[in-house]
Amino acid sequence: MTEQKNQFFVDYLTSIGVSQNLAEYLNLFGLFILTVLLAFLLDLLIWKVLRIITVRIARKSRTNFDNFLVTNRVPRYIAHIIPMLLVWEALPFIFLNFSYLEGIVSKITLVIGVLLTLQITNSLLRSVNDYLKTLERFKDKPINSYIQVFMIFAWIAGILTVFAIVSGTSIWKFFTALGAASAVILLIFKDSILGLVASIQVSINDMLRIGDWITFDKYGADGNVMEINLATVKVQNFDRTITTIPTYALISDSFKNWRGMQESPGRRIKRALIIKQNSIKFLSPEEVEALMKVQIIQQYISDRNDKINSYNTENNRDKALAINGRNLTNIGVFRKYVETYLENHSAINKKMTLMVRQLSPTPQGIPIEIYAFSSDKRWANYEYIIADIFDHLLAAVPYFDLEVYELPTTFSMQKEK
Repeated sequence: MTEQKNQFFVDYLTSIGVSQNLAEYLNLFGLFILTVLLAFLLDLLIWKVLRIITVRIARKSRTNFDNFLVTNRVPRYIAHIIPMLLVWEALPFIFLNFSYLEGIVSKITLVIGVLLTLQITNSLLRSVNDYLKTLERFKDKPINSYIQVFMIFAWIAGILTVFAIVSGTSIWKFFTALGAASAVILLIFKDSILGLVASIQVSINDMLRIGDWITFDKYGADGNVMEINLATVKVQNFDRTITTIPTYALISDSFKNWRGMQESPGRRIKRALIIKQNSIKFLSPEEVEALMKVQIIQQYISDRNDKINSYNTENNRDKALAINGRNLTNIGVFRKYVETYLENHSAINKKMTLMVRQLSPTPQGIPIEIYAFSSDKRWANYEYIIADIFDHLLAAVPYFDLEVYELPTTFSMQKEK
């Protein structure tokens, strides 16, 4: 029946004086143009219908997944499927007397079908990715990495399918040959494979999330993670520059993730004052009496001084020399002052570790280190709290007859002379 219909147009053309050969070509050209035109109109009609339906569904549905499908043009690509099937079914009718051309056009149609399938798959995955990013539990997950891995394999399969269609060879032979070429493929996709392994390990071990603040000295990164892809991780530094880090570097090198600090109830303060060793001494009774005026340690000095005096009296210690028996030292009292000051500071989290400790002597002096946690973790506020504490302590040091070490300058050397 198909052959009769096709031959009808050829017979009609030959009956009006057109040569047999030219009639067949004109018939071919006319049917091809007609089929393409019908396919175009059908594609446009289906797209209009799908757009109306998807818009109505998007307005009524509670989820926004369908909105992402429309944004990523999934319905538009799906609208191409039926027109392509129409063209495929019409090819034997159009190229009835041109089997060679039918084979070429069939291969082109199949290749376009493979590319359309890949495009629909890519759009669907992008829609899924966009939707998952709106969910709180997936917002900081490297979904992009997994989608990119899937699309790499999809494109490999698609390219092999295209080669099989063009060459007329079975696709399974191409997949068999893929094993022989695996070494070359591994070399080409080395970074992607390493990135895939790194992405899986990062996700499973929860080493990194989008939005985390990381410090990666090797790559000069110090800021928030913007994006985690298969091959790279993008970090926006605090000076607004962008640093790109290979994904596999996250498991091969060391980096610092500040998420634990951000999720904790406080941010650590760990800084020391270096006291000159030659300013350290035992306190005389007069000096003890003078320090009693410092209110926040008044009770401590009073209780401690009474205990020391009782001990020295009971053990008959000769206090003609200060070294005999027990004594208060200016650095010890200062250490207690710093501890009490921090305990009364409104910006310090009292539920976390709070410690003022003396570190090992250095060539510069004796470090008195503060180890505490600020309640406010915001960077600017955190720095203000530290500055406020050390402003006070630096000004308080001379009241204990102590000196803070600093490198000698020409002015200080001249002053000493």
